[in-house]
Amino acid sequence: MQLGITMVNREELDNYCNNFLNVKNFKDYGPNGLQIEGSETINKIVSGVSANLDLIERAIEEKADAIFVHHGIFWENESNLITGAKRKKIALLMNNNINLFGYHLPLDDHPEVGNNIELGRILGIKKMRPVEDSYLWQGELKSNLTDFIKLIEKKLDRAPQIFGRQEGAIKKIAWCTGGAQSFIDDAISLNVDLYLSGEVSEKTPAAAKENNITFVSAGHHATERYGVQALCKHLCAKF
Repeated sequence: MQLGITMVNREELDNYCNNFLNVKNFKDYGPNGLQIEGSETINKIVSGVSANLDLIERAIEEKADAIFVHHGIFWENESNLITGAKRKKIALLMNNNINLFGYHLPLDDHPEVGNNIELGRILGIKKMRPVEDSYLWQGELKSNLTDFIKLIEKKLDRAPQIFGRQEGAIKKIAWCTGGAQSFIDDAISLNVDLYLSGEVSEKTPAAAKENNITFVSAGHHATERYGVQALCKHLCAKF
């Protein structure tokens, strides 16, 4: 997604995003905010889920001044050597004077533009609310499993994987986008009919079956497309 904003100073935009997304409240796996410094003034922004080479090359084609992503370039569990593909991406950003902004957990959990609330809106979940002291969200549906799976496939443009309970009414749902399958025990404690996340691990199907709930693995990228889009639309309205 690409959008235009009235020319804004890089530092002003960085400070606004850090405050708006409450970055200081999160202990994350990588840096949030400005990761690669580019042009001091920003007029056009491009957004995507991850800072991959395709996105950077597209941003160059679009003559963007900044890229906003959910998954940035730097992570604690990866090598800090700037070699190979990482070097190429950083070089392209710097040579083309493009700023890279990345927001991970702060973007997942935000109550206005976060991945969780945006996915909930897209899937028509009602009475959405965050679970206290957790990244999980919960809400209500008036649907059956068959119809809800069809809706997921239509809205996310991919067929999800279904585990555990294979039919029945869906009234209470919990979800967390991306790689949050390990939260299934927390979802079970909420007495939900269905838990949705992006990925699935070896033990997840058994946990769903043994506790008579449905687990839906809808795709890491597919469930996290919407927060960064909502953030950039917000920025364009603000500036």
